[in-house]
Amino acid sequence: MGESFEIFMAVAPGLEQALADEARDNGFDEVAAVPGGVVVRGGWPEVWRANLEMRGAARVLVRIGEFRAFHLAQLDKRARKFPWNEVLRPDVPVRVEVTCKRSKIYHARAAAQRIERAIAEELGAPVTKEATLVVKARIDDNLVTLSLDSSGDALHKRGHKPAVGKAPMRETLAALFLHQAGFSGDEPVVDPMCGSGTFVIEAAEIAAGMQPGRSRGFAFEQFAGFDPDRFAAFKGRSATPPEARFFGYDRDQGAVRNAMANAARAGVSQWASFACQPISALTPLDGPPGLVIANPPYGGRIGTRKMLFGLYGSFGQVLRQRFAGWRIGVITSDAGLAKAMDLPFDAGAPVSHGGVRVQLFQTGKLG
Repeated sequence: MGESFEIFMAVAPGLEQALADEARDNGFDEVAAVPGGVVVRGGWPEVWRANLEMRGAARVLVRIGEFRAFHLAQLDKRARKFPWNEVLRPDVPVRVEVTCKRSKIYHARAAAQRIERAIAEELGAPVTKEATLVVKARIDDNLVTLSLDSSGDALHKRGHKPAVGKAPMRETLAALFLHQAGFSGDEPVVDPMCGSGTFVIEAAEIAAGMQPGRSRGFAFEQFAGFDPDRFAAFKGRSATPPEARFFGYDRDQGAVRNAMANAARAGVSQWASFACQPISALTPLDGPPGLVIANPPYGGRIGTRKMLFGLYGSFGQVLRQRFAGWRIGVITSDAGLAKAMDLPFDAGAPVSHGGVRVQLFQTGKLG
């Protein structure tokens, strides 16, 4: 591979532009939003940074090569000629995943077997179904594009939030919803239905300049030519204590305990506070206004829709009466429930969240 190649950062459909904005803010080159993600160009240091520093990316794929193949014999021959030794190690197990679309090669499993055999016989690497290192091949219009999954576990698994509640918001989605709501780290954030604390912890980490991947490992650490000393230098950034503070509330004491434990593991307890209280007790804290953001239940996963109208209505009333000057962001799959809050919402693009299409409904500063 050359010094510069294509890097694909996957994201939930509907959040491509938000991820592209984050990539530009992080100094990546040739940023382009495409369906399902963002493409940038760079070398291995950019792959490391994408995994370590991009808060919204779900996974980072490295495009390592491509060639034409019109039948399985041709695929076998060209896969054997591919320089696998430049990217894979012969002592690290690997598995292959293939998708076929509009191509003369249409049997994905047969195609995967040809590529697996080429890797095993030409490189000597073991091929197992249990391998965590994944080669992805996309065969589209007879063009075989080879990629490596450089992340391993999905990137929402930050490594410091094992305790979650019902219907948790993934960290990657929370980070991008915070971005879409205009949060940049210099204002307080309140989540009145915080669950395991995802929005509050993400906001505190963003404000402190903490790397989201600092507590976990990545698949690229098993690639050929990986330089652990050089990568360690990328992970050396320390947190900067923010001036703003971040607050989470929930009526479930167990959720509050989990959120406090997660904040402690993330290293943000000094800036993020949690307490057990209902929506009716919600009041703004002393200091400047900021952002109230929440992922309330919306019937499809937790609660019954009819009963939720009262919750959303009460929530909206509390915000209208007590939070003048604050911006509001609510993530829900149900526009009717959002309307029950009687707030001047603008609706964002639909986003897939655990099989449910949700939207960010947000306001400007309340009058």
